[in-house]
Amino acid sequence: MTTIRTSHAGSLPRTEALIAANRARRDEDTGAEAFDELLTESVVDIVARQRALGITEPNDGEYGHAMAADFDYGAWWHYSFARTGGLSLSEQGLWEQPAVRSQPGQVRLTSFGDRRDRQLFPGVYSDPAGGADTGEQPDFPKVTGPISYTGHEQVARDIRNVTAGLEQAGYEVSRGFLNSLSPGSASRIANEHYETEEELIWAFADVLREEYLAITEAGLIVQIDDPSIAENFDQINPEPSYEDYRAFTQIRVEALNYALRGIDPQQVRFHTCWGSWHGPHVTDLPFAEIVDLVLSINAAGITFEAANVRHEHEWRIWEDTTLPDGKYIIPGIVSHATNVVEHPELVADRIERFARLVGPDNVVASTDCGLGGRVHPEIAVAKLEALARGAEIAGSRL
Repeated sequence: MTTIRTSHAGSLPRTEALIAANRARRDEDTGAEAFDELLTESVVDIVARQRALGITEPNDGEYGHAMAADFDYGAWWHYSFARTGGLSLSEQGLWEQPAVRSQPGQVRLTSFGDRRDRQLFPGVYSDPAGGADTGEQPDFPKVTGPISYTGHEQVARDIRNVTAGLEQAGYEVSRGFLNSLSPGSASRIANEHYETEEELIWAFADVLREEYLAITEAGLIVQIDDPSIAENFDQINPEPSYEDYRAFTQIRVEALNYALRGIDPQQVRFHTCWGSWHGPHVTDLPFAEIVDLVLSINAAGITFEAANVRHEHEWRIWEDTTLPDGKYIIPGIVSHATNVVEHPELVADRIERFARLVGPDNVVASTDCGLGGRVHPEIAVAKLEALARGAEIAGSRL
């Protein structure tokens, strides 16, 4: 029987106790020590639960990210604001900024609220009952001075917690991962200090490299979260040519590879998606247009959406795309975009598609994106159970 490895994209549902403890810590000057103890216990518990569910490549559920102090943020992106010096809160959020227009050869990101998918479905995105994310966001920071990495204590805490969880659950430490932001995604905030956008991207490469090094030097895998590499396409008006978009994206790939220089690619996973918000997503970029750029990143593991209905058909690109030696794919096999729990037989079918094209040893069955905040905690557990069961079925067939 072939063993199919299993994982997920990173974020897992937080417990009510952890959310309440963090809220109390922010609202009061006391309780930090008690919160840190609960955070450690919670991470140890979530790693153990992943073991029980059959996940072979676990993480800390991004619990440490959700609990970043100073900024009241809990998302995959926002946590970094509390770990970066040179930022100040902006009076104007990214969703309220004026629309920006691009020209051929001069691609520029517009505001988040001016996305083309939102413009095509204004009623859906403005209606809380429409089934799509409405775009409500907390305040964002802006760059007002030279940026620097200030998250040394936080990342050290995350490393200690997940390492303790891995050891207690019986995992090899080298199988665990921690999520970290990419320079291209981090740089999508207002800039009042650097002369150009490119200069800001390269500055973030230097800043985030410190986090990448801390994680990998501890013997863990770092997962670079970079939905922007595909998601940015929807945030450009009018729609750019693929050629212009690739040139726009190439700078971000080069900056990330610079930040990863000297790090063993086997200790790096790269995650891309199309924003993962609930919505129509009809303006998403075809994965085939950037898959070669993704494969040029100095990461052995490549994670991408492959289960949601807008991108499931793209498994066929691996019929014509050669997976380079030393790389493996981590396709989404269960989706965060639906409350319906995938049947294990369907999970097995999806896994087999990829395994027969790139080899079962080069496939890690995963989730499209983070499950935390996207589906109910009970559904998240059921999806991971279905993922593990489907992997067993696929392994027996292969």
